[in-house]
Amino acid sequence: MPLLNDTLRSNLSGKTLITPIVSTANVAQLSVDLLISSLGLVRIAALDSRYFIPLVGCRENGEPGITTPFELYGKEGLDVVVLQQRSPTLKARKQEFINDLFDFVRESGIASVLILTGVDLTNRLDEQMLTPTYQLQPIASSLSSTPLHRLNDFPIPKYTSPVLQKPSAINDETQIPFIPGGGITRRMLSSLPKTWSIPLAALLRFALDGDNRADAYSLASIVVQVIGIDLGSVEWKQPESWSGLFGTPHDQSLYG
Repeated sequence: MPLLNDTLRSNLSGKTLITPIVSTANVAQLSVDLLISSLGLVRIAALDSRYFIPLVGCRENGEPGITTPFELYGKEGLDVVVLQQRSPTLKARKQEFINDLFDFVRESGIASVLILTGVDLTNRLDEQMLTPTYQLQPIASSLSSTPLHRLNDFPIPKYTSPVLQKPSAINDETQIPFIPGGGITRRMLSSLPKTWSIPLAALLRFALDGDNRADAYSLASIVVQVIGIDLGSVEWKQPESWSGLFGTPHDQSLYG
């Protein structure tokens, strides 16, 4: 990404990057919305948006300026930075975006990367009914000595899929499983260079399109535990942009 400058590089070095993938139910983006709002993160940079469907809007809380498709958020004293992608990646630029994102991570000195994505609930296996959240760790990534090592300690199952895009890859341990509704997640994980050394993992959340606030709260809660962020007395806070987005809660008297 050509926008990386010396100031931004020094601000990101040694930090964990959380990045959502536009996918089923937008659960990844909603989780990032919660993280930004609840942790009081501020926009560090508006990144190159040439890869995405054009989008522009007002900023949260009446802040000056405009909202763009791809922005980076952080906070002084917090070793975590968060990307927010607000529109889908253009079909013709998917691989270009992935390659440039990898370059951005390497050049900025990011210490580890956590990818968030949604998965189509209708493709869940019987054995995946016990929990909606799963993880993927590419073979090349070692999570030791990074905040992401907690993924090996928490009871978050490894994601599997009954579908293989290439039958010849049945015995290939490096093969990333098919992720229905996962956007470019599979392509991104499959595109990791053989020389990649930065710890990287993905959290996947089964979901259906609808009011996905509960999914977002759940995934965001798992993220802060994995990263090791101590919320203390901080309570989850919905961004103002959610107001009226999902309507009013269901009247529980309807269900007896």
